[in-house]
Amino acid sequence: MANLKEIRNRIASVTSTRQITSAMKMVAAAKLRKAQLFATKISPYKHKMQEMLSLLTETLADDNDNIYTKIRPIKNILVIAISSNKGLCGAFNSNIIKSVVEFDKKQKDINPNINIQYYGIGKKVSEQISKRGLILYKSDFESIDKVSYQTAGVIAEEITKLFVDGEFDDIKIIYNKFVNAAVQNTEIENFLPLQFKTEESKYKSDYIFEPDKLTIVNKMIPQWLKTQFLSILAESAAGEQGARMTSMNKATDNASELIKELNISYNKVRQASITNEIIEIVSGANAAK
Repeated sequence: MANLKEIRNRIASVTSTRQITSAMKMVAAAKLRKAQLFATKISPYKHKMQEMLSLLTETLADDNDNIYTKIRPIKNILVIAISSNKGLCGAFNSNIIKSVVEFDKKQKDINPNINIQYYGIGKKVSEQISKRGLILYKSDFESIDKVSYQTAGVIAEEITKLFVDGEFDDIKIIYNKFVNAAVQNTEIENFLPLQFKTEESKYKSDYIFEPDKLTIVNKMIPQWLKTQFLSILAESAAGEQGARMTSMNKATDNASELIKELNISYNKVRQASITNEIIEIVSGANAAK
């Protein structure tokens, strides 16, 4: 059984850890509120753009010359995998890495000759892509910590150009979608080519487009892609803070429970020590008679 000094040292160590995890939980909660607010502000603009593009669905579907919707034989795939730069956020990063590995295996089982490259946004996923022998096209450690329309726009323009230039035939994004502080769903979304679902509009009207549909589409789609990518970054950032807050909350609770158990052990050892001392004193007194 551990002695009193060892138990006291352990109680002090766990108490210190609990203070750290409690502070990290509060910091993550503050960042989560900020990230949620940012994601909420993006949503109305994103949905309005989606609604406007839905009016042009038939044009997009029938226009084989539209580079953003044109489906080519898939030989080269670019996957944007988004994680965090730091750990201590539960399964947030491991779920992304697991999805990357499963996606890679599935695609290569279908076509062993397919070329899959990964654009890692976040330190954790970029490190694992390299360690697992997958092809890391590029890594970015700054954008996930500084989510803004400007940073998202730069990356969206870059990957859109890769598709338009024909370097990649298919571009997908793997990220954690924020549901609530305790739940983040790992999603694999198509980024390019664009795929619009035809939906019957409740408004039966004829629209006059000025200047013309194709010009409007070619102007709107790049903006839509930037907004879509910004929304994904914001969802991932909110999910990271939610996962970290939940993880640190559990760690704090576990530390509190461990301190209770250590205090019980400390009292038992202390009582046993006192009892032994009393026995020794009584035994000594009896021996002196």
